[in-house]
Amino acid sequence: MLKFEFARELDAKYQAAIEGWQAHGKVRRLWEHDASLWTNADEAKWMGWLDIVDEQLRNVQTLLALQKESHEKQYRHAVLLGMGGSSLCPEVTAFTFGKQNGYPELLILDSTNPEQIEQLERKIEYKSTVFIVASKSGSTLEPNIFKQYFFQRAKEKLGDHASEHFIAITDPGSKMQAVAETDNFAHIYFGDPSIGGRYSALSNFGMAPAAIAGVDVRRLLDGAKKMVESCKLAAEQNPGVLLGCALGVLGNAGHDKVTIVASPAISDFGAWLEQLLAESTGKIGKGLVPVDREPLGAPGVYGTDRLFVYVRLTSNADAAQDAAVDRLKKAAQPVVRIDVEDVYEIGGEYFRWEVATAVAGSLLGINPFNQPDVEAAKIATRALTEEYESQGSLPHEPELFEENGIKLFADAANAAELKRAAHEHSLKGYLRAHINRLHKNDYFALLAFIDMDEQHESELQRIRLAVRDGKKVATCLGFGPRFLHSTGQAYKGGPDSGVFLQVTCNYEFDLAVPGQKYTFGIVQAAQARGDFQVLNERKRRALRIHLPQDVSDGLERIASIVKDLFKE
Repeated sequence: MLKFEFARELDAKYQAAIEGWQAHGKVRRLWEHDASLWTNADEAKWMGWLDIVDEQLRNVQTLLALQKESHEKQYRHAVLLGMGGSSLCPEVTAFTFGKQNGYPELLILDSTNPEQIEQLERKIEYKSTVFIVASKSGSTLEPNIFKQYFFQRAKEKLGDHASEHFIAITDPGSKMQAVAETDNFAHIYFGDPSIGGRYSALSNFGMAPAAIAGVDVRRLLDGAKKMVESCKLAAEQNPGVLLGCALGVLGNAGHDKVTIVASPAISDFGAWLEQLLAESTGKIGKGLVPVDREPLGAPGVYGTDRLFVYVRLTSNADAAQDAAVDRLKKAAQPVVRIDVEDVYEIGGEYFRWEVATAVAGSLLGINPFNQPDVEAAKIATRALTEEYESQGSLPHEPELFEENGIKLFADAANAAELKRAAHEHSLKGYLRAHINRLHKNDYFALLAFIDMDEQHESELQRIRLAVRDGKKVATCLGFGPRFLHSTGQAYKGGPDSGVFLQVTCNYEFDLAVPGQKYTFGIVQAAQARGDFQVLNERKRRALRIHLPQDVSDGLERIASIVKDLFKE
């Protein structure tokens, strides 16, 4: 069930958008891959996702054979090495379905943080683990160095049998295909070059890991097929078009902070959805800013720029969420509710949201299939890692301020503005000045290049909620480098309404990248600095906090300062 609750004037615009899609035959044109629905650039070459479910069902025996092999080999763990569109759907699979009897537990690595890599390695035994290296182009930095590290470690543990424990998922003709063939991987499963990474959930990038983990992929695809057929209906009956018109119309009307609320059992769906929305729509100064994992608050803490999307698992709904969403509706906040009967309907939700995002892109007037600012951050990172390879160090960065081991960094323009605004040259003074740059309809984003664990996330959530409640603005939280391949596009290319606080740290130890001078810690430092550099080039309001080695203590200090700011 799909249900909409909008104010009357928004509902009128919404109905007009649906009528426009109906009157101009846009559903038919969507399925005909008509690029004129968007910017008439290269959109037609990226529409393979519309047909992938039928293709997967025709070839489902390939996935079932992979599943049978996974069961027979009795692997204890399957480790997915990937980033962004290659890792987020498998992460949803791992979270939503859990470990299936007789199949390996699916673990995801999408961080260059050396501590996170070491923690994952401690969980596994190489002889009972299969590694899935997922990279469409084969040229993405992170999957390549993950492969280098774990393949070398596997050879040390397993000798000539190491290659039997590796599988590649990549596009035909990619560099990863060549690597997998050279190293004699057990299998190579191909993606479709006409499907971009964030639209690839129902391709082999999402379905092969699900098969290995013992999820009923035929049932997932059958559910997706029902949604495919529904998304061919007339606009007023089409669940993808209806949702897409809501997103586009409300985004154009200023409700561009799409706040994702999902039932606890399917809450990780938001991690996949925020990439789809941010990377598809956030460009040329426009776009939707997804807000994921922000706990629901009282209606009074929200501004007038939100659209709440409630993805509700009817078989296991959360009563407190239901009540909180009802309060938002009574307060006249726009709400979209999507009822999902059971977890296997998530296959259909992938497809519904892909259609909806394409439709919203048409209404926003952008190309929903490119990601120019993600590429900019990659280029900046590559330049820094190349400098480290040639010089043995990263370029020196002058600090703005230091207090008790916590350092602040900003580019010249941001530093000058913060110095003018800070009433006192202290950590508290600079944080106050930075947070006070938030205005109505802005959003606050924490960009954390630290170990992604429960304690760190808890402290970061304290910071974001203090800012949300104190400033009545939307808040985002992303861990690097994974957000670079997701929301990073909207932060750099979308509307200039973000105030960014990047968090970096020193590492207790580091891990070497085989065949390189740089380490994983250096790579993550370069990614953080590359991200910060591009934010500055886009003239974003950005400040970086660098924490000492005791990251938890540093985060706790920052959280206490931020909370105190709103008690004054």
